[in-house]
Amino acid sequence: MGRIYLDYAATTPVDPQVVEAMRPYWGDVFGNPSSAHAFGREARAAVDTARDTVARCLGARSDEIFFTSGGTESINLAIRGVVEASEHPSPHLITSAIEHHAVLDTCRYLERRGAQLTVLPVDANGLVDPEAVRGAITPQTVLVSIMLANNEIGTLQPIAEIARICREAGVLIHTDAVQAVGSIPVDVHELGVDLLSLSAHKFYGPKGMGVLYARKGTRRQPLFRGGGQERGHRPGTENVPGIVGTATALDQAVGLLSTEAERIRALRDRLIAGIEFSVPGCRLNGHPLQRLPNNAHFSVEGVESEALLVSLDLHGIAASGGSACMSGALEPSHVLQAIGVPMEAARGSVRFSLGRGNTAEEIDRVITLFAETVERLRGLSRSA
Repeated sequence: MGRIYLDYAATTPVDPQVVEAMRPYWGDVFGNPSSAHAFGREARAAVDTARDTVARCLGARSDEIFFTSGGTESINLAIRGVVEASEHPSPHLITSAIEHHAVLDTCRYLERRGAQLTVLPVDANGLVDPEAVRGAITPQTVLVSIMLANNEIGTLQPIAEIARICREAGVLIHTDAVQAVGSIPVDVHELGVDLLSLSAHKFYGPKGMGVLYARKGTRRQPLFRGGGQERGHRPGTENVPGIVGTATALDQAVGLLSTEAERIRALRDRLIAGIEFSVPGCRLNGHPLQRLPNNAHFSVEGVESEALLVSLDLHGIAASGGSACMSGALEPSHVLQAIGVPMEAARGSVRFSLGRGNTAEEIDRVITLFAETVERLRGLSRSA
């Protein structure tokens, strides 16, 4: 039997239809979108059409969509952009303890430069209490940044409720939706957010492409200066193939949500039930219901995550210990520490994230091999 990929939260393969949509812009349609001649106008038309498509998929206006090099840049554009545009001498930021490092490290960078920072705790399921957000807001608060879906444990945050609290206080809210877009419906107006970040390679689009949604009128500073591209907010010649691929992938992902999300959810539930039945001492992390449909994150007592993942890989199963961006870290995940997972269990964590290519037969094979692998590793540990 072939290899089984269960690390779709780390990245997804580019869909063949997306590749075909991008192909002309690597060849015949090569113009610079800023050029006034026919070659440039053709490229500009492709960028404009892609922007319209992304806006429609997110429930936004076209002039609220900005193309970037990925989720990390979008997050930096949102957080640093708002803080550096603020007139407060010591602007205040609010975020949570389980954010992606793209958010946490950016906030801490700004704290070192004079901003105030509040990092809110989460409960055992990884949920932020909206009332804690309300209680943390001060007259100096300029931005709240809470992720829509956690990249490790899959918990979905009550962003619409948090956004309502921010709106009542006159505070901007940004949400990192990198893991959510393409997996669940995302509409910026239903969420009520001012800024939203996403990354194309999480929904079968090209790597190195992201989007920032910024509600019209939201004051921000660009990260760097140069040309006037992206209405001056993100200078540099546009990546036309990547932009076209991003829009094509997002349009396709949104179109498939009504069927694909439920299919993947059923497979995920099959995986969770099978592992919980077959592997004693195994804890499901994250909210049991309020979670991404493709995420199953476990802490396993008596095994080390590295040994478990290597053993699975030898069986042809690709999974991860958590965030792919921190895969080389020796310390247990800050997310697991924040939700109170005991240190020993946290060291035996594994994340399975499902996608379009997975089947029920694959899931059944993973359950069997996972149980056998855990039993073997525990036996080796006892005999050592």
